[in-house]
Amino acid sequence: MSTGTIKKVAGPLVIASGMRDANMFDVVRVSEQRLIGEIIEIHGDEASIQVYEETSGLGPGEPVESMGVPMSVELGPGLITSIYDGIQRPLDEIMKQSGNLLKRGVEVDSLNKEKKWQFNPVVKVGDEVTEGDIIGTVKETIIIEHKVMVPFGISGTVKEIKDGEYTVTETVAVITTEDGDKEVTMMQRWPVRKGRPYVKKFPPQMPLVTGQRVVDTFFPIAKGGVAAVPGPFGSGKTVIQHQLAKWAEADIVVYIGCGERGNEMTDVLNEFPELKDPKTGESLMERTVLIANTSDMPVAAREASIYTGITIAEYFRDMGYSVALMADSTSRWAEALREMSGRLEEMPGEEGYPAYLGSRLAQFYERAGMVQTLGSQERIGYLSVIGAVSPPGGDISEPVSQATLRIVKVFWGLDSALAYKRHFPAINWLTSYSLYLDDMGKWFDKEVSPEWMEDRQKMMNLLTEEAELDEIVKMVGMDALSAADRLKMEAARSIREDFLHQNSFHEVDTYTSLPKQFLLMKLVLAYYEKANEALKEGASINQLIGLPVREKIGRYKYTDNADIETEYENVMKDLDNEIGHALGKEGN
Repeated sequence: MSTGTIKKVAGPLVIASGMRDANMFDVVRVSEQRLIGEIIEIHGDEASIQVYEETSGLGPGEPVESMGVPMSVELGPGLITSIYDGIQRPLDEIMKQSGNLLKRGVEVDSLNKEKKWQFNPVVKVGDEVTEGDIIGTVKETIIIEHKVMVPFGISGTVKEIKDGEYTVTETVAVITTEDGDKEVTMMQRWPVRKGRPYVKKFPPQMPLVTGQRVVDTFFPIAKGGVAAVPGPFGSGKTVIQHQLAKWAEADIVVYIGCGERGNEMTDVLNEFPELKDPKTGESLMERTVLIANTSDMPVAAREASIYTGITIAEYFRDMGYSVALMADSTSRWAEALREMSGRLEEMPGEEGYPAYLGSRLAQFYERAGMVQTLGSQERIGYLSVIGAVSPPGGDISEPVSQATLRIVKVFWGLDSALAYKRHFPAINWLTSYSLYLDDMGKWFDKEVSPEWMEDRQKMMNLLTEEAELDEIVKMVGMDALSAADRLKMEAARSIREDFLHQNSFHEVDTYTSLPKQFLLMKLVLAYYEKANEALKEGASINQLIGLPVREKIGRYKYTDNADIETEYENVMKDLDNEIGHALGKEGN
């Protein structure tokens, strides 16, 4: 181990001399209080260390000790349901030791080393195994079966395999390799800044179904894809991430509160244990890992938190699970990067952010994907990443938003004007986009209906035309529009209010299955198309706008999933009858 002494302290940055034998990204212990830090720059025998705890009271001459290993996380049974800080210290264990206020220099194990888990082997003595192979399982929660894998770099023959209750540090298997016998425990370590290896990465093939209509129908994200949610204060970024965490088709959720306000993080910590998982009826925490690094916690730990989170997410991906990672928000992470860069006296880039901002963001987002995992048993794992961005003043031309948009393929642009009108989710349909749409379109047409993409495009065209007509209405009033254009405005209003607006607090409307989304889309478009035909045959525009069936179309989204086909038929009959009355004909 390399030891040195503090030469200079500048906030979370500590310069230590005598560190010639240390390496970049080594974990260090600073001062007698043994504060945890990480080497981020080396000049000769001087190392620049970002300290993940409060540095007040430190001074020159105090000792610094390198641990000789990079910043790593402990991976094994016990991760699910845990609440960690940015460097994987369990907050409940810290509270037991030091009370409600975090004390400095607290050393706690990331995983409980005393708890015994029931290990059930799936291999036998004499079996050939390679890195990534599953050798046993542990029932981690009611929902999640934890798969214990052969650590990276170990291949050989199973010499010994155990069955029974063991702690994460006890040997559960012995594998004979070319380099001798290797003992395998249920726990492994992995450096956070290095992506976990896999065999092959595939282009995304299917959507991550979220049950949110504006997302699934208009701007879908792929399973294993990446999305950005930029938006100003109060536009609903956190609520969207909560909705996706609850409803997205993911087996595991990793939620990173990176530099968010303490009260927002408190809401997450209070709500997640109470939220019922719709798929199993259990608490949502039974398949969730939370990383809480609030804005008042040391700034350097904020920089580490997203790497800690994505490494844990990759570990579950390697088991063959579909994992959704929510990072809220990457802007606060970038601010931590900017602060550390300033203290290192690096040449600033745009708006003071370091020149490597774009490459660091890419390193994070590129760890998402649909991959074939290591191991002789072929497994496909998915890691989808949804990052919130909080641009100052809602201006997405700032560097973090722009650097993010160059990397991600889905942009859900939140609009404060929609939020003030109480239209949620406040995703602006004119500025948002999804580059997965062409690939996902084939999946929707095959799995839901051949008319899906065609109908989606019709709705998008109506919304675009409404935006153009709206400019005319603002200048000269609604009366200046032709009857056909007025009908277009009404149809677009129906799309906005009946289809895109979704109530996350309503027990039925909070989630809409794909078949129900398709039928609602058909109803909204059927009204426009049938009313348009009636208009050409001489029906009154005022009569068509005032059809009572329009309220039934609007209320269709509150229909239980079991009744959607019956209700669809009933509303379509009513629509035909009322259009017939508007034309002076008797309905069938």
